[in-house]
Amino acid sequence: MDLEKHAQPDPAEPAKADLVKPAEPPALRASDADRDRIADILRDALAEGRLDAAEHSERIDAVYRAKTVGELEPLVQDLPAAGARPRPVAAPDPRVPGESDVPVDAENLVAVFSASTRKGRWRVGKRTNAFSLFGSVEIDLTEALFEQRLAVINATAIFGNVEVRVPENLSLRGSGTGIFGNFEVHTLEADDPEAPVVVVNGYSVFGNIEAKPKRGKRIADLHDRLRKRLES
Repeated sequence: MDLEKHAQPDPAEPAKADLVKPAEPPALRASDADRDRIADILRDALAEGRLDAAEHSERIDAVYRAKTVGELEPLVQDLPAAGARPRPVAAPDPRVPGESDVPVDAENLVAVFSASTRKGRWRVGKRTNAFSLFGSVEIDLTEALFEQRLAVINATAIFGNVEVRVPENLSLRGSGTGIFGNFEVHTLEADDPEAPVVVVNGYSVFGNIEAKPKRGKRIADLHDRLRKRLES
């Protein structure tokens, strides 16, 4: 009979193997592109009514304070990913010779510590999203070509500025809020019932959003020039 007793492990004492845990990989640092991707999702959510202005402002602030990708993802985990929503197909309409035949649905103008401008002869889609963070966005519609009668501009200005300029003879409407900032839309009602309608929605936080007509600019002026060009 073996008088030696083998030591029995104490079940209350963790095994040595359990004490050795694999090292966790370091958190991946967030890039500017990562932050912009999350900001795009939040901006779409605001435009679609999934977030209200206060929720959007809180999450956007967290986006630009985030250091890692792990801090960014929870900000949009309850929202559809960018590009996941089906895009409506624009109804066919006459095209101007030399212009692209690709229909315009939405366009994003982003200025983060920078400036973004859209002006001249460009096609206005159903929706234009303007986001300014310590930056400036200028949208000039005085020489634009409208893809359809209604065009919606969703503007957000946080310590920034968004300016919208339209021709004098279209309808301009809007709704928004200024939180320690300014939101101002100079309402217009066109005499022509078929004139384009531009609606500016959004909010500013310590910023400025302004939409008003540009004196001396009329949408018919451009249309007349295009008609004469096509007839010649």
